[in-house]
Amino acid sequence: MKIAFIGQKGIPAETGGVERHVEFLAIELTALGHEVIVYNRRHYTKTVLKEFEGVKLIYKNFIDNKNLANITHTFLASIDVIFRKADIIHYHGVGPSLLLWIPKIFSPKSKLVATLHSFDYDNEKWGKFAKTMLRLGERIMFALADEVIVITPVTQAYVFNKYGRRGVLIANGTKLSPVQTDESLKLFGLEKDSYIFSASRLIKLKGIQYLIKAYNNLTTDKKLVIAGDGEYKLELEKLAIGNSNIIFLGNQGGDILRQLYANAYLFVQSSEMEGLSLSLLEAMGHKTASLASDIEANKEALADTGMYFHNSDELDLARQLTYALANPELIESMASAAYKRACEKYDWKKIAVQTADTYHILLK
Repeated sequence: MKIAFIGQKGIPAETGGVERHVEFLAIELTALGHEVIVYNRRHYTKTVLKEFEGVKLIYKNFIDNKNLANITHTFLASIDVIFRKADIIHYHGVGPSLLLWIPKIFSPKSKLVATLHSFDYDNEKWGKFAKTMLRLGERIMFALADEVIVITPVTQAYVFNKYGRRGVLIANGTKLSPVQTDESLKLFGLEKDSYIFSASRLIKLKGIQYLIKAYNNLTTDKKLVIAGDGEYKLELEKLAIGNSNIIFLGNQGGDILRQLYANAYLFVQSSEMEGLSLSLLEAMGHKTASLASDIEANKEALADTGMYFHNSDELDLARQLTYALANPELIESMASAAYKRACEKYDWKKIAVQTADTYHILLK
């Protein structure tokens, strides 16, 4: 099959759950023998690559503006893809799905797939007009896509109740990497089990502010290490003033990020809202115990293999962190249980096969 992915910023992923999702899925589909095209925003990656791990990369321009970047890049990708004779054109997210009509009209032999990653219109960073367009994108997704993939049972139920469509349930995944060296961590003055780790885009709804406030109330020699970047970074840095044990690493990837996950004492996912958190799944896949906000998506990911705190409650987060730090045997046991669950449910290799099977059914 010839498969084209549209809607992501690009790969290799610098930031963002959708980007990591597309990267891992595209690589595994390529390993299964399919031809995969990923559309990149020009200048998203540090170097211009024609291919990445066998995946063909096509670069398109965009208007560098919060409200216009995604839709302008998606527009140019949607025009380009109609000349590629793709068997499957796969859109990621409700925003990009606004333009599903382009290949629907001009590439009628291609089958259209869309993934509903999250309800982006609930993100407070968007204004009223942008939220309206995102909601419209969701409606267009269900009106025009030949198949829609959802990543959690909760989302699947929402889709059925609102649109009368079942939606194919295929979870996010993780690359199973339970053992990593700690060589790169020495660059940051870190070693195995010496830190609590969080990795996400630094935006308000990711809840890092609760984690920093909770950590500031702890008595511990373990550092708090935060990987990622975003528009909320300055506010978070202000909260960390005076605590030299809080370390902001910026965006990390590759071996460094893998080592950060695998060698952490505990991973904390503090989001107020998620689809199915890739960072949480990656912690599980790296055999690291997790403490997460008690939103439904996190419970779907971790089940009974992790710890939870009340969403947006920094005092409860501090209590749970204190308990986790005092019980290393429990942390070790949860790490093993979480890894086992990741192997059973969230292995990218298995998820790629499920996705390819969905494509094949459409092409029959």
